[in-house]
Amino acid sequence: MDLPGISFSETDGQVFLRCEPALERAPVDSAALKTLLILAGFGDLLLHEEAIASAARDCTNTQEPFERLVAQRSDAAIQVQIAPDEMAADISFTSAHGGKALAMEDLMRALVEAGVLFGVDEAALQQAWACGVDAGPVRVARGVSPEDGIDTVFEELIPETIDRAPKLDENGLIDYREHGSIAMVQSGAPLMRRIPPTPGVVGHSIRGRVLAPHAGHDEPFAATLAGAKVASNDPNLLQAAVSGMPVRVKSGIMIEPILRVAEVNMTTGNIHYDGTVHIDGDVLQSMKVQASGDIVVKGMVDGGLLQAGGDIKVTGGVIAHARLSAGGAVSARFAEGAKIDACTVIALEDMALECELRSLNQIIIGTASPKRGRLIGGSATAMMLIKTPLLGSAQAGVTQLVLGGNAALDAAYLALQERIKKEKLVEENLEKIAKQLTATGDPKGLLERVKASRAHAVQAWGKSLVELAELEKQIALGRAARVEVDVGVVGAADILFGKLKARLRQEFGAGSFSVDTNGQVVFMDASGFAIPIL
Repeated sequence: MDLPGISFSETDGQVFLRCEPALERAPVDSAALKTLLILAGFGDLLLHEEAIASAARDCTNTQEPFERLVAQRSDAAIQVQIAPDEMAADISFTSAHGGKALAMEDLMRALVEAGVLFGVDEAALQQAWACGVDAGPVRVARGVSPEDGIDTVFEELIPETIDRAPKLDENGLIDYREHGSIAMVQSGAPLMRRIPPTPGVVGHSIRGRVLAPHAGHDEPFAATLAGAKVASNDPNLLQAAVSGMPVRVKSGIMIEPILRVAEVNMTTGNIHYDGTVHIDGDVLQSMKVQASGDIVVKGMVDGGLLQAGGDIKVTGGVIAHARLSAGGAVSARFAEGAKIDACTVIALEDMALECELRSLNQIIIGTASPKRGRLIGGSATAMMLIKTPLLGSAQAGVTQLVLGGNAALDAAYLALQERIKKEKLVEENLEKIAKQLTATGDPKGLLERVKASRAHAVQAWGKSLVELAELEKQIALGRAARVEVDVGVVGAADILFGKLKARLRQEFGAGSFSVDTNGQVVFMDASGFAIPIL
């Protein structure tokens, strides 16, 4: 192709078009100039499209000579992008246009110059380079996040251990189980193995910065574990120091001694025992049994007083104004005219007649009589659930039921709120002191100690906030409290949910009573149909 008067010259990698007027030259367009550039050996350079188009117009319309930059040589370009957290790096590059092409070493050098010293994926880098064309962001380096350590684990070595700290399920209920016979261990028996925490695995940013993990929380065996000891040849093994009943407590197992008596009467006298009491017969009128552990009665409790730090299990009935109080659960065949308090569950196999029942979690009547069990008269108070086959009796007075409240949780919540206020005040005061020392000088060298004290105060405050959130979660579960009747309501009953009171003066079939999302007490029948209780 010949375009008279048009020529190209290169200076320092820049290509200029020179146009001289020529009468015999036909009109010029961009395509013709590009073809001419290719024929002149400049086709692989970076072409300036707008400049070429402008030059084509001027070559056709202008009778004055001119010179214009229309192309230039350019080396391949590399750009390294590093993530803000320095845990990843991407690389982008543009191909060379008549200039220096990329070598694999150029990519590696670019990463090093950008500070990428760790986690380079050479396979990804090789693949990006092998494409040989412009490449968008390609992930070529990744950091390694630290792996936090595992907290101390306590592994029980005995198959049956009573747990004095029952856990709530997702519905706020305790998975109540009969403990059955009392497990026994002999002195020297292995009880628990402590698996120490792990330090975690160090991580690295792509710049080579070491990322320290959080070590697992180190928790020793509880300081005081009655009846248990750490093995002399293994600091992570807990052994029984005496024979007795193993009881799971926080960070350990203790051994409770067991006292066995045939019956509690005027002959034996009252019993006060630091451990578990096993009574093969009855507890008679006006007699007291107090134990730091469990109380197991194979007979009846006929008007006696039982106080246990753990559970109370009565094979027979609880009658004649007997009073039972347990730090755990209370179970019996039936109860009549009795007062029973439990910190977890009250479970009666048959019925409760004119009793005062109070449990911080749930009350279950008729565990062994799903069709005949009955709650008649008196009162029953539980935070989450009251369950009975039959509620009330046409021949009895009004049965009072109270749900949703937990005085212990409420008191703990108020106390924790006060503690958080004090902890926050301490932290704020230490912060003020630190700022003052920083601004005015620290001649006595107090600043570091103040900072350390503030850090400790912040840690304590944060721990209390976590406790508060957990308490709030438990208290909120009370909104799901309900009364379940497996057969029906056959007598008068009043059900109190907080300030909402439902007066039941008609019969109901099987179903449940609860508070709906509108704050209305409703009865949900077996088919799932909700009936408001006015």
